[in-house]
Amino acid sequence: MRFYEQLIEATAEDRKHLFAAPAISACLQGKVTLSSYLAFLQEAYHHVRHTTPLLMAVGSRLPKRLEWMRNAVTEYIEEEIGHEEWILNDIAAAGGNAFATRTSQPGMPVEVMVAYAYDLTQRRNPAGFFGMVFVLEGTSVALALHAADLIQHALGLPDAAFSYLRSHGLLDQEHTRHLADLVNRMDPEDQADVLHCARVFYKLYGDMFRSLPLPHHELEPSWI
Repeated sequence: MRFYEQLIEATAEDRKHLFAAPAISACLQGKVTLSSYLAFLQEAYHHVRHTTPLLMAVGSRLPKRLEWMRNAVTEYIEEEIGHEEWILNDIAAAGGNAFATRTSQPGMPVEVMVAYAYDLTQRRNPAGFFGMVFVLEGTSVALALHAADLIQHALGLPDAAFSYLRSHGLLDQEHTRHLADLVNRMDPEDQADVLHCARVFYKLYGDMFRSLPLPHHELEPSWI
């Protein structure tokens, strides 16, 4: 078994905990409100706007043993730059206030998640950042397209309100293949940091979903 498959297996319980967040369970049951969708987009904006700066930091901090990753990091930057603007456009299309989102502060889970990512690149091992990539892209592939369909059906919003979810659901399917190649090539010590950081990010990203407002009715159990 190669490391990427080991990573999936080793984080199964962490992933299950994230997917059990009440906001995700509500969405998968078609029980979603406009306020919860807009709250999700606002928190997404506050972490996605750091993706490019974080990738730049990773590229600048790679040690000699990881110089072979620099081209891959550059490709990630080219593909991720500007995606926070997609989210603001979605908020406007859904009837929200994009300017207020741009000038707002993130919730504590996202603030901590972003701070941990910067600390990781500056003080620890920048290779561990790909644990965050694994969590965000894996969650996107598992949920984004289906969630977009369910939210749109429940709220009657236009296609223009779902560019972030739908584009990332498709783009991240391709990214996961590239990520597998990257982490499989890493040394065992770097792979251990990727695994550790993936577990941390599953907890922090799950906390973000647990902070979102819920519909005012009882939810049925949901399993993924």
